[in-house]
Amino acid sequence: MKETILSIAGKPGLYKLVTRGKNNLIVESLDEAHKRQPVFNSDRVISLADIAMYTEGEDVPLMKVMIALRDKEEGKPTAINYRKASGEELRSYFSDILPDFDRDRVHDSDIRKLLQWYNLLIAAGITDFEDDLEPTEGDNVDDRKDQ
Repeated sequence: MKETILSIAGKPGLYKLVTRGKNNLIVESLDEAHKRQPVFNSDRVISLADIAMYTEGEDVPLMKVMIALRDKEEGKPTAINYRKASGEELRSYFSDILPDFDRDRVHDSDIRKLLQWYNLLIAAGITDFEDDLEPTEGDNVDDRKDQ
């Protein structure tokens, strides 16, 4: 899922990849409209797989943050109104989800965007974020022996 869910710079919300063309992508918005539109090479497109949150240690993949958020909210939309919440309220709420987030590099707008994206995914019926995690240490896909 994470490779097919996209964020497009300058456009609100999230988009699902429908198909690839020669010089563009066709995407569909995840909101109620499900509007399809082309995205060109000049647009800055990033998949959710390429996004991570800053922490005091290693950066945490967005899907792990989404799992923690989903578990906190029990698979429902966020309890906090991220549009009206103050920066202090957002940071307090987010510290329950990711306690060691980097308070200098994670801005209030980043938390708002994360909560907005989470609500969009939940509304679209996308709640299974575990399938999108990278293989774990025991899931070695390259078992070649040195020759």
